[in-house]
Amino acid sequence: MSKRGPVVAGLMLCMALAAMDQTIVATAVPAIVSDLGSFSLFPWVIAGYMLAQAVCTPVAGRLADMYGRKPMLLIGTGVFLVGALLGGLSTSMPMLILARIVQGLGAGALQPIIQVVAADLYPLAERGRITAILSTVWGVSALAGPALGGILSEYASWRWILFLNLPVGGAALLVLTLRLREPAQKRAEHRLDVLGMVLLILGVGSIMLGLQLMAYPLIGAGVALLVAFLFWERRAAEPVIPPWVWRDRVLLGSFAGSAVVGMTFVGPTVYLPTFVQGAIGAGAVAAGFALAAQSLGWPLAAGLSSLLYMRIGFRNTGLAGIALMIVSALMFLQADGSSSVLYIGTCSFVGGFGLGLLNVSTLVAGQSVVGWDRRGLATGTVVFSRIAGSAVGTAIFAAVANSTLADRLTGPGVPPGTPASIDEVVEALQGGTGQEFVRQALTDATHNVFLTMIAISLTGLILIFIMPHRFKPADS
Repeated sequence: MSKRGPVVAGLMLCMALAAMDQTIVATAVPAIVSDLGSFSLFPWVIAGYMLAQAVCTPVAGRLADMYGRKPMLLIGTGVFLVGALLGGLSTSMPMLILARIVQGLGAGALQPIIQVVAADLYPLAERGRITAILSTVWGVSALAGPALGGILSEYASWRWILFLNLPVGGAALLVLTLRLREPAQKRAEHRLDVLGMVLLILGVGSIMLGLQLMAYPLIGAGVALLVAFLFWERRAAEPVIPPWVWRDRVLLGSFAGSAVVGMTFVGPTVYLPTFVQGAIGAGAVAAGFALAAQSLGWPLAAGLSSLLYMRIGFRNTGLAGIALMIVSALMFLQADGSSSVLYIGTCSFVGGFGLGLLNVSTLVAGQSVVGWDRRGLATGTVVFSRIAGSAVGTAIFAAVANSTLADRLTGPGVPPGTPASIDEVVEALQGGTGQEFVRQALTDATHNVFLTMIAISLTGLILIFIMPHRFKPADS
């Protein structure tokens, strides 16, 4: 094993923690609600984690540049584990939500800094390989989370879902404390931009919360706070996100590409399993296979991406990824109730391959155009763009799918027995006189989701041309 091996193992453990805890509680809903009550509050167990992760990500990346990768990575892991411990000991739903917010703050530091440390360890030509490894860990952990959560909640206790983080995170802390060595850098005195951080966190938090609740005044307040943040950053001594970032074409292209990754990733993730089970009539295992194919294509493409971006450039590699994402969405549009699960899996694989190419090319491009002392800032902002894109994409796809279903269920020619409410669609698919009509309505809704994905991908295809075809990497 190389000298980097133990550090990479520690990074993989941290990545597994952050990825798995996004999804692991989803299958434990009945057990948690039975113990703590407050079913209406349960969605915030997941939303609180993701919201805290989003607001912390860009700040953590900047702090890693100012105070070092290792301290911030260890602090992030420690905060994450404190949240896991509090969650496992929770005696009420509000306490569990608060614990998950603490976990999310830790995860918001883990995700970008893991990528920064990986970029520090590997030169540009090898960076795609380590990104592929971390992408594989992320995909496998996110997919394994619900299954593991279900097993633990059924055969042990839902609390072990959170307690399980403690030995895994403890091992990661030990390895990183002992083996991670940062290059000697002359540390200057820094002036922490507290007001900038507060404006950024409040602005991002308001928009993300507004998207969760579909509260437009809250979204408007968030936009106003972000405008105030941009004005303040022009005056701050050491801004969280310096104004020069918005003038760098490589970084702007990286942000746009990463946002497209986040937006298009959630479409199949949220709607494909329901389509496979509801419209095609396959089981949950088959639906899981169809979605897993996307997670198989992503790391394979990530592993090949370094060969591509070293030959044809970052922009063209990203364009190739978007092209494959469009091909995948067009293939999905051909699917209906008679399609095979194998065909759906093939569509997912092609889409995942495109996402892998776009994700790695935008991340590594953003890292490579800046020096060591700005790599945390660039990485944190690229990763944040993906998280923010996921939140926006979720809201857009939900609006498209729900409006399509509502139009079909209340339009002319609706057979007797068809549910009048979207909330009754899943029950209607189990049988009844309107079952076939509901299947077709679900197919139409899913097709419109993929049409929206094509529109988003085409927009990304245009935006990524912001990035120059060739540029000299700062660490070449």
